Amino acid sequence: MGLEEKLPSGVLLTTVEGLAGYFRKASLWPATFGLACCAIEMMTSGGPKYDLARYGMEVFRASPRQADLMIVAGRVSQKMAPVLRQIYDQMPEPKWVLAMGVCASSGGMFNNYAIVQGVDHIVPVDMYLPGCPPRPEMLIDAILKLHDKIQGTPLGVNAEREEVANETAALRQLPLIDQTGLLR
Repeated sequence: MGLEEKLPSGVLLTTVEGLAGYFRKASLWPATFGLACCAIEMMTSGGPKYDLARYGMEVFRASPRQADLMIVAGRVSQKMAPVLRQIYDQMPEPKWVLAMGVCASSGGMFNNYAIVQGVDHIVPVDMYLPGCPPRPEMLIDAILKLHDKIQGTPLGVNAEREEVANETAALRQLPLIDQTGLLR
């Protein structure tokens, strides 16, 4: 016999972390950072056919100070990299980054000195979206998966504990190549 059975119907029990996660995921405001052909698909996802507004993201913010999700859509040149970092630094905490398309994720077919080989060299990326260019349905699916990640993100002391645990686990992990040079 738990506490739930003694409460009247219609009463919802949750934690402050759970409630904050729900509100955070339901109020993402994306910053537009369209750099190439992926930006067309990103704009299409906000249109009436795909209707990104049903997830509370109908307004793409032009100011980084009003946005908490940066969707990097397309290839990032070496000249654009400092601008991308500056915009990321101007965004308020908590903030998330979605790398849209193979060019933003890994440089794509542009394996040369002018294109950054993955936006994760500039800013920390929370979600990678493959494709050349990815369809609007794929972007919406990635955003929904990011919603799940945001809702499960701990706050305060719990976040610090999780960060320390993740770093400790990463430091204790054995390398993939052993002393003989062979992959495990």
